[in-house]
Amino acid sequence: MVPTSRYSIRYVKALQVLDSRGDPTVEVHVVTEGGGFGRGIAPAGASRGHREAVEARDGGRAYGGRGVLKAVEAVNKYIAPAILGADASNFREVDRRMIQLDGTPNKSRLGANATTATSLAVVSAAASTAGQPLFEFLGGRRARTLPVPMMNVINGGVHAGNELAFQEFMVLPVGASTFSEALRVGVEVYKSLREYLKRTYGIGAVNVGDEGGFAPPMRMVREALEALVRAVEAAGYRVGSDVVLALDVAASQLYRDGSYWVDGARLGADELLELYVRLVEEFPVVSIEDPFSEEDAGYFRKLREALRGRALVIGDDLTVTNAKLVELHVAEGRVDGAIIKVNQVGTLTEAEEAIETLRKLGKKAVVSHRSGESEDTAIAHIAVAYEIGLIKCGAPARGERTSKYNELLRIEDYLSGDARYPGFRVLQL
Repeated sequence: MVPTSRYSIRYVKALQVLDSRGDPTVEVHVVTEGGGFGRGIAPAGASRGHREAVEARDGGRAYGGRGVLKAVEAVNKYIAPAILGADASNFREVDRRMIQLDGTPNKSRLGANATTATSLAVVSAAASTAGQPLFEFLGGRRARTLPVPMMNVINGGVHAGNELAFQEFMVLPVGASTFSEALRVGVEVYKSLREYLKRTYGIGAVNVGDEGGFAPPMRMVREALEALVRAVEAAGYRVGSDVVLALDVAASQLYRDGSYWVDGARLGADELLELYVRLVEEFPVVSIEDPFSEEDAGYFRKLREALRGRALVIGDDLTVTNAKLVELHVAEGRVDGAIIKVNQVGTLTEAEEAIETLRKLGKKAVVSHRSGESEDTAIAHIAVAYEIGLIKCGAPARGERTSKYNELLRIEDYLSGDARYPGFRVLQL
């Protein structure tokens, strides 16, 4: 018999829980022989790339077809027997077992929600067994860079019930010297924005969207950016130095019949490109995510050339946390970086490969939540472990968002004087 180690997995169990939209999702518990415990919860996105790993959903009447009992069964019936006895500290090998067991390019047999929750639970159990925070288990003693938060304070697109075409309008507190100071600046701007929206549009304007940002009755992109500028200034900060702005367009959601619908108008790809250039000239926008549909990949390169040295072009639906796609689109000159979402690809190991590919190519990684989130804080640890420098958690509101910010505050406190905050430097290629 092969002797067991304290890291050997002795218990795996999945159950159905709820995400921040009230939809079911998968939670997995893992226990090691050494008593380490890990929990992982799979998030879910509203806007998804075509090449993204797929969730397993039940269909039928329960939960409007959104139930995940099939994914729960996949963990309990298939994944658990395949990984029991495995060494949780070698989480990459455990992930490979799941990848091989699934045997499809997009996790369609087991479900990416099943594999994501299990992958995160296994590595969390390994860190618990080692008596280390997850970020330290993954990144070692050198991991001490806290990320700049990209705070989605105005929601549009499929994340809100307003007429704003672009999905996310973000503030980045780059002028701070520590993460805790940056979070304070972001909160103050968020509260300042709330007062501005109430005065300008009425009390209904401060209802929030899926990611905690306000969903005011706006229609024009410039209107939202102007509101952010006013909020930053009213909070006592300088726009462009203390706080800069970023956009997640999620343009695939705007793309119909070869055109984009923005500000109530139908735009061709060239017209949309011109709009982005004007917005960067008018406002301190330093990053634009998914500016065009996946079907218009060539325009990513055109925009990147037009904005070189002024703003980053970031892929999400285009790259879907897939190392091969990241390498392809970087080689084609289309992106300056890519979003990292574990559930887009299905395991932490595959997300790690995408991060390492970006690092090798000198490009930016941005670790990100999903619009359907949970209280799971793994992405906070992933951001610090791999010293990514940028994180999207949403607005500083709603528990599934603040749980990440609070975990980063705990990590900063744990690191004490060794914690670093990159500020504006993180935006430089």
